[in-house]
Amino acid sequence: MTLPAAYSVLKAHLQARVSLSDDDFADFQGYLRPLALGKRQHLLQAGEPCTHLAFVTQGCLRSYSLTAQGQEHTLQFAPEDWWISDIYSWLTQQPSSMSIDALEDSQVLLLAQADMETIYTRFPVFERYFRLLMQSRYVALQERVNASLSQTASEKYQHFLRKYPGIARRVPQHFIASYLGITPESLSRVRRQTRLGR
Repeated sequence: MTLPAAYSVLKAHLQARVSLSDDDFADFQGYLRPLALGKRQHLLQAGEPCTHLAFVTQGCLRSYSLTAQGQEHTLQFAPEDWWISDIYSWLTQQPSSMSIDALEDSQVLLLAQADMETIYTRFPVFERYFRLLMQSRYVALQERVNASLSQTASEKYQHFLRKYPGIARRVPQHFIASYLGITPESLSRVRRQTRLGR
Protein backbone atom coordinates (compact mmCIF):
# COMPACT_ATOMS: atom_id res chain seq x y z
CA MET A 1 0.00 0.00 0.00
CA THR A 2 1.35 3.42 -0.91
CA LEU A 3 1.73 6.07 1.77
CA PRO A 4 -1.02 8.31 0.30
CA ALA A 5 -3.37 5.29 0.34
CA ALA A 6 -2.45 4.55 3.97
CA TYR A 7 -3.21 8.14 4.95
CA SER A 8 -6.54 7.88 3.09
CA VAL A 9 -7.50 4.82 5.16
CA LEU A 10 -6.89 6.72 8.42
CA LYS A 11 -8.60 9.87 7.12
CA ALA A 12 -11.74 7.92 6.21
CA HIS A 13 -11.66 6.20 9.61
CA LEU A 14 -11.45 9.54 11.44
CA GLN A 15 -14.02 11.36 9.32
CA ALA A 16 -16.54 8.56 9.91
CA ARG A 17 -16.36 9.33 13.63
CA VAL A 18 -15.64 13.06 14.05
CA SER A 19 -15.79 16.23 11.96
CA LEU A 20 -12.25 16.68 10.68
CA SER A 21 -11.40 19.15 7.93
CA ASP A 22 -9.09 18.26 5.06
CA ASP A 23 -6.69 21.03 6.15
CA ASP A 24 -6.53 19.74 9.73
CA PHE A 25 -5.86 16.21 8.53
CA ALA A 26 -3.14 17.45 6.19
CA ASP A 27 -1.45 19.13 9.19
CA PHE A 28 -2.05 16.10 11.41
CA GLN A 29 -0.20 13.87 8.93
CA GLY A 30 3.01 15.52 10.07
CA TYR A 31 2.69 13.73 13.41
CA LEU A 32 2.35 10.28 11.83
CA ARG A 33 5.24 7.92 11.15
CA PRO A 34 4.69 5.08 8.67
CA LEU A 35 6.19 1.70 9.51
CA ALA A 36 6.22 -1.59 7.61
CA LEU A 37 6.36 -4.83 9.60
CA GLY A 38 7.19 -8.25 8.24
CA LYS A 39 5.24 -11.29 9.39
CA ARG A 40 6.17 -12.18 13.01
CA GLN A 41 8.09 -8.90 13.44
CA HIS A 42 7.46 -7.14 16.74
CA LEU A 43 6.11 -3.63 17.11
CA LEU A 44 6.48 -3.84 20.90
CA GLN A 45 8.27 -6.25 23.22
CA ALA A 46 7.22 -6.91 26.81
CA GLY A 47 9.43 -4.91 29.17
CA GLU A 48 9.69 -1.89 26.87
CA PRO A 49 7.61 1.25 27.43
CA CYS A 50 4.91 1.68 24.79
CA THR A 51 5.63 5.03 23.16
CA HIS A 52 3.20 4.93 20.22
CA LEU A 53 -0.32 4.17 19.17
CA ALA A 54 -0.40 2.20 15.92
CA PHE A 55 -3.16 2.45 13.34
CA VAL A 56 -3.22 -0.57 11.02
CA THR A 57 -3.64 0.31 7.34
CA GLN A 58 -2.70 -3.11 5.97
CA GLY A 59 -2.27 -6.55 7.49
CA CYS A 60 -3.06 -7.76 10.99
CA LEU A 61 -1.33 -7.38 14.35
CA ARG A 62 -2.02 -8.93 17.72
CA SER A 63 -1.11 -8.18 21.31
CA TYR A 64 -0.29 -11.00 23.69
CA SER A 65 1.18 -11.74 27.09
CA LEU A 66 3.30 -14.65 28.29
CA THR A 67 2.92 -16.61 31.50
CA ALA A 68 5.97 -17.59 33.56
CA GLN A 69 5.69 -21.01 31.90
CA GLY A 70 5.87 -19.45 28.42
CA GLN A 71 2.18 -19.86 27.53
CA GLU A 72 0.81 -17.14 25.27
CA HIS A 73 -2.48 -15.34 25.92
CA THR A 74 -3.72 -13.34 22.93
CA LEU A 75 -5.31 -10.11 24.13
CA GLN A 76 -6.32 -8.35 20.91
CA PHE A 77 -6.29 -8.67 17.15
CA ALA A 78 -5.90 -5.52 15.07
CA PRO A 79 -6.75 -5.89 11.38
CA GLU A 80 -7.02 -2.97 9.00
CA ASP A 81 -8.85 0.09 10.39
CA TRP A 82 -7.97 -0.75 14.03
CA TRP A 83 -5.65 0.88 16.56
CA ILE A 84 -3.38 -1.22 18.75
CA SER A 85 -1.06 -0.45 21.67
CA ASP A 86 -0.55 -1.19 25.34
CA ILE A 87 -2.76 1.63 26.63
CA TYR A 88 -1.61 1.26 30.25
CA SER A 89 2.06 1.51 29.30
CA TRP A 90 1.33 4.27 26.76
CA LEU A 91 -0.38 6.40 29.39
CA THR A 92 2.02 5.71 32.28
CA GLN A 93 5.27 5.05 30.37
CA GLN A 94 5.80 2.01 32.59
CA PRO A 95 7.32 -1.09 30.98
CA SER A 96 4.77 -2.98 28.92
CA SER A 97 3.46 -6.31 30.17
CA MET A 98 2.55 -7.38 26.63
CA SER A 99 4.08 -7.76 23.22
CA ILE A 100 2.66 -6.77 19.84
CA ASP A 101 3.63 -8.58 16.65
CA ALA A 102 2.48 -8.81 13.04
CA LEU A 103 0.57 -11.92 11.98
CA GLU A 104 0.92 -10.87 8.33
CA ASP A 105 3.12 -8.46 6.45
CA SER A 106 1.61 -5.22 7.73
CA GLN A 107 1.75 -1.45 7.51
CA VAL A 108 0.93 0.90 10.37
CA LEU A 109 0.89 4.63 11.07
CA LEU A 110 2.47 5.47 14.41
CA LEU A 111 1.38 8.33 16.68
CA ALA A 112 3.84 9.23 19.45
CA GLN A 113 2.64 9.61 23.02
CA ALA A 114 5.01 12.58 23.36
CA ASP A 115 3.03 14.49 20.70
CA MET A 116 -0.45 14.01 22.13
CA GLU A 117 -0.73 17.21 24.20
CA THR A 118 0.41 19.24 21.20
CA ILE A 119 -2.13 17.45 19.00
CA TYR A 120 -4.93 18.07 21.49
CA THR A 121 -4.02 21.78 21.60
CA ARG A 122 -3.70 22.22 17.85
CA PHE A 123 -6.66 20.00 16.90
CA PRO A 124 -9.31 19.94 19.65
CA VAL A 125 -11.36 17.46 17.63
CA PHE A 126 -8.79 14.80 18.54
CA GLU A 127 -9.61 15.10 22.23
CA ARG A 128 -13.15 14.08 21.33
CA TYR A 129 -11.98 11.34 18.98
CA PHE A 130 -9.59 9.73 21.46
CA ARG A 131 -12.15 10.03 24.28
CA LEU A 132 -14.59 8.08 22.10
CA LEU A 133 -11.85 5.57 21.29
CA MET A 134 -10.99 5.02 24.96
CA GLN A 135 -14.68 4.67 25.85
CA SER A 136 -15.04 2.04 23.16
CA ARG A 137 -11.96 0.22 24.47
CA TYR A 138 -13.36 0.21 28.00
CA VAL A 139 -16.72 -1.18 26.84
CA ALA A 140 -14.94 -3.89 24.82
CA LEU A 141 -12.78 -4.79 27.83
CA GLN A 142 -15.81 -5.15 30.09
CA GLU A 143 -17.58 -7.27 27.49
CA ARG A 144 -14.49 -9.46 27.26
CA VAL A 145 -14.32 -9.96 31.03
CA ASN A 146 -18.03 -10.74 31.26
CA ALA A 147 -17.77 -13.21 28.38
CA SER A 148 -14.82 -15.00 29.96
CA LEU A 149 -16.80 -15.45 33.18
CA SER A 150 -20.20 -16.41 31.83
CA GLN A 151 -20.16 -17.56 28.20
CA THR A 152 -19.69 -21.04 26.80
CA ALA A 153 -16.90 -21.74 24.34
CA SER A 154 -19.44 -21.65 21.50
CA GLU A 155 -20.82 -18.28 22.63
CA LYS A 156 -17.31 -16.86 22.90
CA TYR A 157 -16.52 -18.01 19.37
CA GLN A 158 -19.73 -16.52 17.96
CA HIS A 159 -18.92 -13.21 19.65
CA PHE A 160 -15.40 -13.38 18.22
CA LEU A 161 -16.76 -13.89 14.70
CA ARG A 162 -18.99 -10.83 15.10
CA LYS A 163 -16.20 -8.66 16.52
CA TYR A 164 -13.52 -9.73 14.05
CA PRO A 165 -15.30 -10.64 10.81
CA GLY A 166 -12.91 -12.35 8.42
CA ILE A 167 -10.10 -12.83 10.95
CA ALA A 168 -10.92 -16.52 11.51
CA ARG A 169 -9.73 -17.21 7.94
CA ARG A 170 -6.57 -15.10 8.27
CA VAL A 171 -4.88 -16.11 11.51
CA PRO A 172 -3.76 -19.48 12.93
CA GLN A 173 -6.42 -21.24 14.96
CA HIS A 174 -4.22 -21.60 18.05
CA PHE A 175 -4.12 -17.79 18.33
CA ILE A 176 -7.91 -17.66 18.22
CA ALA A 177 -8.10 -20.37 20.89
CA SER A 178 -5.64 -18.37 22.98
CA TYR A 179 -7.81 -15.25 22.60
CA LEU A 180 -10.93 -17.20 23.64
CA GLY A 181 -9.20 -18.84 26.60
CA ILE A 182 -9.88 -22.37 25.37
CA THR A 183 -7.71 -25.16 24.02
CA PRO A 184 -7.20 -25.58 20.26
CA GLU A 185 -9.01 -28.92 20.53
CA SER A 186 -12.05 -27.23 22.08
CA LEU A 187 -12.02 -24.62 19.32
CA SER A 188 -11.94 -27.35 16.67
CA ARG A 189 -15.03 -28.94 18.25
CA VAL A 190 -16.82 -25.58 18.41
CA ARG A 191 -15.98 -24.84 14.77
CA ARG A 192 -17.27 -28.25 13.67
CA GLN A 193 -20.51 -27.69 15.59
CA THR A 194 -20.84 -24.22 14.08
CA ARG A 195 -20.43 -25.60 10.53
CA LEU A 196 -23.04 -28.30 11.28
CA GLY A 197 -25.41 -25.66 12.62
CA ARG A 198 -25.76 -27.12 16.09
